[in-house]
Amino acid sequence: MRVKQTGMDYPTIEDLVGETPLIRLQRLPVPGRNTVLVKLEGNNPAGSVKDRPALSMIQEAERRSEIQPGDTLIEATSGNTGIALAMAAAMKGYRMVLIMPDHMSEERKAAMTAYGAELIEVSKQEGMEGARDLALKMQQEGRGRVLDQFNNSDNPLAHYRGTGPELWRQTGGEITHFISSMGTTGTIMGTSAYLKEVNPGIQIIGLQPAENASIPGIRRWPEAYRPGIFNAAQVDQVMDIGQEEAEKAMRRLAREEGIFCGVSSGGAVAAALKVDREVSGATIVAIICDRGDRYLSTGVFTDMAGVCSP
Repeated sequence: MRVKQTGMDYPTIEDLVGETPLIRLQRLPVPGRNTVLVKLEGNNPAGSVKDRPALSMIQEAERRSEIQPGDTLIEATSGNTGIALAMAAAMKGYRMVLIMPDHMSEERKAAMTAYGAELIEVSKQEGMEGARDLALKMQQEGRGRVLDQFNNSDNPLAHYRGTGPELWRQTGGEITHFISSMGTTGTIMGTSAYLKEVNPGIQIIGLQPAENASIPGIRRWPEAYRPGIFNAAQVDQVMDIGQEEAEKAMRRLAREEGIFCGVSSGGAVAAALKVDREVSGATIVAIICDRGDRYLSTGVFTDMAGVCSP
């Protein structure tokens, strides 16, 4: 059967990363006080904000001739980056080995292997630090190349080139506050770098989990494991987010705004609502970094008691 030649330049999956929607919250903010917006990164092909750095790290390594299709790539991940890298590796023809703590959700693990990645698990006690150590050990043994999202400048580069300019354009330059959870810190570093260039007055707020909170995608890094890409000078305020307030905001987003997202996104919106109560006449933007369907097996959506209270 012949394929009809139409002359159309159809996009590939690679072309669909980025340019995600920015929408206004309608029911959660204080009425008439500020404009509170959220960027729906779950609309990326593999379902999270991590599609951006995953593709960037591979594309830039290819551009420098550091890797080529058929090579083995290795990465430590808590989930979203792993899923995004598994997609990008499948798309570009790489073997992908992912290392993650064993207590992450089953949906995340299943998504990675569905894309053809090999999954290696470390214990909850070893955590991301143990996963990172194992990835480097495998690289030293010649078993593949570590992309190293924590220290790879191509991670924030994706947001400097994409997320930041998109937000500036989508808000017509009116953005006054940008709020993002901090894991690898790539999102906040790259976006901050761009936004501070165009308007140094924009307030950049980063989130870390409160003591004893365990929120996928947000970390309080020990000094020895702090991401090399992180620059504290690019963040105006660091805010602690508790487990309960992040989960409560996540449930309220689903029930009251129709936005189905994960716990770290709930934390970002909880922070945005705090800012909303403290300022007026502002345009506040928070990152909704992924979709809620990859957390269903954890039970975080099953306790809906009290979600309608502010």
